[in-house]
Amino acid sequence: MTFVKRYLSLAIIGTFTVIMAIMGFVGLPFSTVELLEKIAIAIILAVSLNMVVGFLGELSLGHAGFMCVGAYVGGKVAVLLSQSLGGTHIVTVILALVLGGSVAAGCGFIVGLPALRLRGDYLAIVTLAFGEIVKNIFENVQFFGGQTGLRSPQFIGKNRFIVFIIGFVLVLLTLFVIQNVVRSKHGRAITAIRDNEIAAKSMGINVTKYKLMGFVISAVFAGLAGALYSFTQSNIQAQTFDYNYSIEILVIVVLGGMTINGSIISAVLITFLNIFLQKNLGGSFAIAKDIIYAVVLILLVIYRNAPALKSFREKYNFQALWRKIFKRKHNPAKVKDDAARWDVVPTKIEMNEVLSTDVVIDKTGDNSADVGERGGNK
Repeated sequence: MTFVKRYLSLAIIGTFTVIMAIMGFVGLPFSTVELLEKIAIAIILAVSLNMVVGFLGELSLGHAGFMCVGAYVGGKVAVLLSQSLGGTHIVTVILALVLGGSVAAGCGFIVGLPALRLRGDYLAIVTLAFGEIVKNIFENVQFFGGQTGLRSPQFIGKNRFIVFIIGFVLVLLTLFVIQNVVRSKHGRAITAIRDNEIAAKSMGINVTKYKLMGFVISAVFAGLAGALYSFTQSNIQAQTFDYNYSIEILVIVVLGGMTINGSIISAVLITFLNIFLQKNLGGSFAIAKDIIYAVVLILLVIYRNAPALKSFREKYNFQALWRKIFKRKHNPAKVKDDAARWDVVPTKIEMNEVLSTDVVIDKTGDNSADVGERGGNK
């Protein structure tokens, strides 16, 4: 059961990818392909940011900056290779992804250095500044297209569905790496730093190493998402990766409860909501899209944090449903092995009972005492 719970999300997404790949060969509408591409990118961004915000406990507002690095570097590499190879090939895609993720990892290392001494709002300001600096650099360097943006090669026609398949393969890679890191000794060290950094240092945990590890892993996958994004656009604009985009990714993570599975579900729902509102609210009603989007997010935040709804959330959620379906009711009388769980060990004395001792002093003065024991309530 533990193995199933650990890799359930991987199995579901893997099965979905195979089904969509088969349907892609038959033929999928372009709108569906575009939606799947955006969902894959959103999942990668949300899960990777969760590494820093959820598990490391640091507030980052520059995640779109890492994506920007991956998009421009990966897109430029793809343009140069496609010109030399005479078209867009799988080798072009792989090299673009690798180089985009690698350069983003280097930026993650640089941004992670201030995290060694800064926390909270101060670190948020640093990461926010990084995102804006990166955006302005790419916007003003002619090698990357300057103000007009970077022209990137696209998969056109029937080959377009390959992009979302690559995207979901990257989603599986992201989940596999981050889930295994979190469940390893390195992940336990990272969460220990989040809970109490001073206590983690006193236990011998290398805080410098694990903070940098968290930022670098997060940046790598954000760079991969950016390189993937470059294959879905004919022109990459730096303004796309502003601080609003970083905040949108952070909102997805927070609404997902800062868990991996929650980030996946939240990314899917919010991406679908954005596209649905964009397509159905146009013209004079376009401004209503942002209002509806904001209202939905406010309601979700209230639902997740309102104390009055705590009992409702605990009773009606996916974990409670999972326990109800797959777990049997426990019978303490049938316990063969206590497994160090005192709550299931059948005993004759209640756990709130204690043994009290009465001492009776002998009046004869021979310093002897009669000691009797009896059970009593504390």
